[in-house]
Amino acid sequence: MPSVETGSPGPLTASPPVRLQFAQKAFITAGGRLLMVRKAASDPFHPGRWEVPGGRLDVGGDLDLDDHIRREVWEEVGLKIDPGPPFHLWQWFMDDRSPDVRGGRIRVVAAARHCRPLTLDVAFGNQDESDHLDGCAWVPLDAVCSYPLIPSLRPVVRAFLPLAR
Repeated sequence: MPSVETGSPGPLTASPPVRLQFAQKAFITAGGRLLMVRKAASDPFHPGRWEVPGGRLDVGGDLDLDDHIRREVWEEVGLKIDPGPPFHLWQWFMDDRSPDVRGGRIRVVAAARHCRPLTLDVAFGNQDESDHLDGCAWVPLDAVCSYPLIPSLRPVVRAFLPLAR
């Protein structure tokens, strides 16, 4: 019979912490076009890539989900919207760049929502520096997939396009 070692497996090492965050993204359409925003060259994760407005929810905030997506869109592109129901859920991981966390990761769980614009004039005056946006465009639906999208957004766009037509 072969021998079996029954000792300690060795020193345990603590794995880096993983924080959970929730985000919402607004798929805003008007006239057969989707409003997309471009990440600036200063963006630490996806410089020059395209996505849709939205952002992560502050855990300690007192906004409900509809108010959160309204605020994100207002801050990023200056539009007022009517939030619709979620149509897709997805997740991604990113490095935690908080100064007090070394080697940690963030798991972001996101909801995509089809939103109706109440205004159409885009403005960047409300942006926060951390948004890292330098442009936007109303993109024809049949051209959206030709843009260099943030990789995690590609399956969401594919789920959205049949719903938007």
